[in-house]
Amino acid sequence: MNDHKFCFIICTNNELLLGEAVLYIHSLIVPDGYSVELLTVKDAASMTSGYNEAMEASDAKYKIYMHQDVFILNKNFLRDILSIFHSDPQIGMIGMVGYETVSDAGLMWHSKRCGSPYQIKPDIPYPSLSEYNYSLCGDGYTLVAQTDGFMMITAHDYPWNTEILKDWDFYDVYQSLTFLAHGYKIAVPTQRHPWCMHDDGIVVNLTNYNYYRQIFMRTHKNILGKHYSEIIKKT
Repeated sequence: MNDHKFCFIICTNNELLLGEAVLYIHSLIVPDGYSVELLTVKDAASMTSGYNEAMEASDAKYKIYMHQDVFILNKNFLRDILSIFHSDPQIGMIGMVGYETVSDAGLMWHSKRCGSPYQIKPDIPYPSLSEYNYSLCGDGYTLVAQTDGFMMITAHDYPWNTEILKDWDFYDVYQSLTFLAHGYKIAVPTQRHPWCMHDDGIVVNLTNYNYYRQIFMRTHKNILGKHYSEIIKKT
């Protein structure tokens, strides 16, 4: 594992969006002594299979899994995430939006949110942007139980669950819980100005999401409604 290397990982089916995302990546300031690579997976069978393919192909310690429609605005993004990881070796994952408690209904957006995204006005069932806690004060980050999948940054490699997740939903929930199960914290940074823009358009179909939500609620009913501190494996 190369602990002085970042790898951006993107599953893509849209060259226009990907091209714009890459422009923002190329504008980032790279910390001295570190290198950056970009791996894209075209037309993956699922998010989990695409992420596993790229994860196994890279020796980078720090992997940034992101949607093709995410544009990084913070030019010091790499330095800032590195600072959070270095501040506490128990932090294993960073996200831009997170949830301190697992919702009783298995829906991320039913829980208290923290983070700060730029995005178009969200459609139902997503929450209004006014409902986000923008984390303007604190010690640099908030610890959460789950982080939104539009960007997930890891300092350790754990396989993405392809056995259960065969589409494009709930991978973020399961991977967040995997890190907690291994005793790692998940952090959402304080962002006085949003670090990213998420141009995610409209929600077309939540059929698969609800299918996986039902599976999640059956298999993880013991953690529904629980705070991250009640879930993380004690080390």
